[in-house]
Amino acid sequence: MAANSLSATSLTRPEFKQFNPNKPTQVVLKTQWVGTISTNKLSLHSSNLRPFFTKRPPINATISFSLPTAKPERVAATEKIPIWSSKAIKAYAMGELEARKIKSPTTGTEAILMGILIEGTNFASKFLRGNGITLQKVRDEIFKMRGKPDMYFFSPEHPPLTEAAQTTLDWAIDEKLKSGENGEITTSHLLLGLWKQEESPGHQILVALGFNDDKAKELRSFISEPTFEGDS
Repeated sequence: MAANSLSATSLTRPEFKQFNPNKPTQVVLKTQWVGTISTNKLSLHSSNLRPFFTKRPPINATISFSLPTAKPERVAATEKIPIWSSKAIKAYAMGELEARKIKSPTTGTEAILMGILIEGTNFASKFLRGNGITLQKVRDEIFKMRGKPDMYFFSPEHPPLTEAAQTTLDWAIDEKLKSGENGEITTSHLLLGLWKQEESPGHQILVALGFNDDKAKELRSFISEPTFEGDS
């Protein structure tokens, strides 16, 4: 006596819905099973019915919430570790990218200055533009200082910080720690730290564009006010 068996084949045929000028034509796929099905229980698994769905590999992403420091032990010794604002981190990243665009082997204070202006929505960039210092003017000054870049030179993927640029970041952290205030380290702290590096290209560009100690004091007075809302 022959054993009960299942022999079935799936046929997929398209079915066109009635044309509607207000809607795109829709095609519905209907599946029919043909063959001989035994009286035994039929079990269909979704894994067999969906052979074209494949698993996608997980996406891994790393987001940095800090910036490089030459003195990590100083930050670790404090009860409250100061946090950089998201706009300050973005400004730093944009500065690193600009360093590559101008074919610089390092990320200097001039690149950080461009990064602050490129981010554009932070308080420091608004303060600079309010005093007539724009991204284009900064770029023009950089090319005056550096000359035309070598077209055959390619910057590293992450140009290392110059000593002055690293000192700029550390000054911003120190200034925030000294203030004893809550809140984030902002692009304004970054700009003031840059201004302190008097021998750096970034400082010299600011001087050439009319920035001075009085402007720096004005910016410091803004960020010292209790109502200062950071990089918003």
